Amino acid sequence: MAASNSRDGKRGGNRGNSGGNGQNKSTDTYSNSAIIEAKETFANLYDLSKLLNTGLDADSLALCVRLCERGAHPEALATVIRELRRESEAIRQEQ
Repeated sequence: MAASNSRDGKRGGNRGNSGGNGQNKSTDTYSNSAIIEAKETFANLYDLSKLLNTGLDADSLALCVRLCERGAHPEALATVIRELRRESEAIRQEQ
């Protein structure tokens, strides 16, 4: 059992050490460029959202994007948001 723990520890150590090798640099570069591209895409989407006066802040928009990516129907999501806003406004007016 001690030998397998030692072996497992070495595997973990080797993985960590290979992070600095050339093999992972290309993956890191791809990862970094994908992150940059995703941020630029979101910034453009947020700009469009502001132009369309959606009233969504960046966090709300990001949540909507994640929901759509996971299969939520965009029109149904928009309907829910509009209904929540109506309900919220009605509650505020009652107070």
